[in-house]
Amino acid sequence: MTRYQHLANLLAQRIEQGLYRSGERLPSVRALSQEHGVSISTIQQAYQILENLQLITPQPRSGYFVSQKKALPPVPAMTRPVQRPVDVTQWDEVMMLLDARGDREMISFGGGSPDLTQPSLKPLWREMSRIAQHNPAEMLSYDVLEGRKELREQIARLMLDGGSTVAAEEIVITNGCHGALSLALLSVCKPGDIVAVESPSFHGTMQMLRGFDIKAIEIPTDPETGISIEALELALEQWPIKAVILVPNCNNPLGFIMPEARKRQVLALAQRHDIVIVEDDIYGELAADYPRPRTIHSFDIDGRVLLCSSFTKTVAPGLRVGWIVPGRYYDRVMHMKYAAGGFNVPATQMAVAAFIRDGHYHRHVRRMRQIYQQNMERYTCWVRQYFPCEICVTRPKGSFLLWVELPEQVDMVCVSKQLCALKIQAAAGSLFSASGKYRNCLRINVALPPTEKNREALKKMGEAIYIAMEE
Repeated sequence: MTRYQHLANLLAQRIEQGLYRSGERLPSVRALSQEHGVSISTIQQAYQILENLQLITPQPRSGYFVSQKKALPPVPAMTRPVQRPVDVTQWDEVMMLLDARGDREMISFGGGSPDLTQPSLKPLWREMSRIAQHNPAEMLSYDVLEGRKELREQIARLMLDGGSTVAAEEIVITNGCHGALSLALLSVCKPGDIVAVESPSFHGTMQMLRGFDIKAIEIPTDPETGISIEALELALEQWPIKAVILVPNCNNPLGFIMPEARKRQVLALAQRHDIVIVEDDIYGELAADYPRPRTIHSFDIDGRVLLCSSFTKTVAPGLRVGWIVPGRYYDRVMHMKYAAGGFNVPATQMAVAAFIRDGHYHRHVRRMRQIYQQNMERYTCWVRQYFPCEICVTRPKGSFLLWVELPEQVDMVCVSKQLCALKIQAAAGSLFSASGKYRNCLRINVALPPTEKNREALKKMGEAIYIAMEE
């Protein structure tokens, strides 16, 4: 983090903590320069960041002042889904979300794609070009079933940051995290089984359950601490649950990081009831604070946690490079991989392995953490500015997904259809529920650069929500 970014974060914390109050004049550029022992241009750059975030306002010949702003909206309350096994619905709505990807004019707040415009990705593109020029035979050949060894070795090193010590031989490369989750479910479940999920939960995982004819039971989830251990235990006592799917780090869509003590609790509960934990760690590397949070897998001693992840959110979705650490289910996962899809593409695996080995991956992820954190603050300001004051908004601990709870009378399913005519895509909250709850909620992707065009689109979304409240 640069000096001006560090200083901007420090000043933002002081503003949020009330040390600089709304409307109060901030120290002059010269005074801050002397206080922190940095150049005047460094202070000016820090103030520019705060101005972009709408935390401060410049006044000619008077200096900078803390912006007059609305109070922070509250965080949504613990969710209260119906706690019984149900068949997953919402497939038609998910297809509408996916179909919009083909429209180049669509501003996609509803998708989950990362920012692919950053220069820190250039070494990856160069590596892919080099492979195409110098290794054409290798890149067009069959891969080994478990995936390229050099990539698995690099992933094993990355997993140390999350507390997991695994050998390359314990890792299986997959077609993205989606492929990893599919293999996990195919390996431990059969049609008619019941799986517990957080509520709300990623719609892609929900639709996997639907496709495999597995029932879902939604468990109450706190937007700051994660799945309710008490509610999960009650469900395990009432129903023959086979597994629980969790996104404990930078959750999708709520953004929380489950406290370490609760991770240990949920693992102990799984051991006591002899069930499997499928852990989706796809956003874990994008936690705002470093070192990144530990995985549940890092506490596992009997191989019951199947860790799934990929480079889809940290690097690029088009790579289609993910992985699973199957624990005791390794042989079953390998069989399912061969039966369901077979081999992976060698070229992207080779490129990603070199991208990590040469140090480019860590530099890129550090950059994206900072950018997403700044985007989150900017978009949260815009949501507060353009949406009704009765909203609740999550406080994500990383990643680039923001969850907004609107007044009960707002039906975001209907609003989303209206917004499509304006070339604005929104993800209604009902997509993230097996039974279609949360119609008055939406998920916003803040990886979209906070341009004037995107600000105007979010403003139009707010106007459509206001109209829906009046109808």
